[in-house]
Amino acid sequence: IALKMFRKEETLAMRNKLIGKSCRLFYSDDPVKIVKAKGQYLYDENGQQYLDCISNVQHVGHCHPSVTQAATAQMELLNANARFLHDNIVQYANRLAATLPDKLSVFYFVNSGSEANDLALRLAHEYTKHEDIIVLDHAYHGHLTSLIDISPYKFRKLTGQKEWVHVAPLPDTYRGVYREDHPDPAQAYADTVKDVIDKVQLKGRKVGAFFAESLPSVGGQILLPKGYSTKVAEYVHSAGGVFVADEVQTGFGRVGSHFWAFQLQGEDFCPDIVTMGKPMGNGHPLACLVTTVEIAGAFTANGVEYFNTFGGNPVSCAIGLAVLDVIEKEDLRGNASRVGAYLVDLLKQLQTNHPIIGDVRGVGLFVGLELVTDKEQRTPATDGAAQVVRRLKDKRICVSTDGPWENVIKFKPPMCFRMEDAKLVADTIDQILTGKGKLQTRQMTPTLTGLY
Repeated sequence: IALKMFRKEETLAMRNKLIGKSCRLFYSDDPVKIVKAKGQYLYDENGQQYLDCISNVQHVGHCHPSVTQAATAQMELLNANARFLHDNIVQYANRLAATLPDKLSVFYFVNSGSEANDLALRLAHEYTKHEDIIVLDHAYHGHLTSLIDISPYKFRKLTGQKEWVHVAPLPDTYRGVYREDHPDPAQAYADTVKDVIDKVQLKGRKVGAFFAESLPSVGGQILLPKGYSTKVAEYVHSAGGVFVADEVQTGFGRVGSHFWAFQLQGEDFCPDIVTMGKPMGNGHPLACLVTTVEIAGAFTANGVEYFNTFGGNPVSCAIGLAVLDVIEKEDLRGNASRVGAYLVDLLKQLQTNHPIIGDVRGVGLFVGLELVTDKEQRTPATDGAAQVVRRLKDKRICVSTDGPWENVIKFKPPMCFRMEDAKLVADTIDQILTGKGKLQTRQMTPTLTGLY
């Protein structure tokens, strides 16, 4: 059945009338209408091709034939309530288990990263019987009310910080309290979490969980100092809490060298709960939580049944299995390592020529380009970053920004991103920052809001 195709102006007018204004579009001043996609490319209504550096959800590439075929075949055969016995869910759980440490062996399938993180809160509370949660500054863990409450990125704009939520400094070695010249930033930042725990306990409260993205994304494409999570886990466990690793943005081989970003911390580190989502279904709503037998047992012991009508249904799991197959068969982890390293190298070369580039950081195809107006003061170039994003869009390259001051241009493209794509991006940024295209930037003074 062919759906009616509206002119771009008609689509935008209908959207403005029918869709909530808080549901914002990319490039809201001049949106791109995308009607087709393949691999790492998007196509507008006029057939113009855009290079997609944004869509980490379409993990193995837009409309990958192996994924669409798996979805179609299973949908034609059966899609039923996940409470019926079926092979797909156990086969998929078994495949996922093979990528994880042995102690992470019990799975709960849901439909979104927000659902997974909300469930992680429930499991942590049930297991520890403690209410309080520690999160990192500028964190974002989802759009449900329970997750807005533990997301400083959101709650500071809304109702404020709940008394059971405590915020530790973001371990940012470029802009944070302890920087690249510190002899042991992992220990120093871990000790700030210990300070938070001590303050919580002085109030007569108890820590239920420490919640963190394995690589903070909204915080500005941050790479945690190696060893940080291990030390934090020791402090959290001593306080009776659990460590929750949010892999919704970073899992499934995006970092290249490992399947999960938390594994960058070393073989001696294993979270108690891991949540996953966005890339799992390559655009299909599929997410999951995995935990230990002990934590799952405490959740079962409360006597309240947990079921999720669509979570882990046969079609979702068939898609998830197909995504795993493509990651392996096309060596997408290897591709992420090679292309990501090349992109970082190209951007660092630009850094030597353009003072506006303050920092280049990344691992695999998780890369951040931080723009500043003053390299010494590291003043965020918020306007400059927005201009680069707009000009890249004019060159039909889609990127976006992150970070507390929206001055970090982020690259989280589909994992099929190629060397020539990286070169095109770097060359185009170079052109934008050079000569007549030089950006006009305003000073912006960063302010750090209350950390605790």
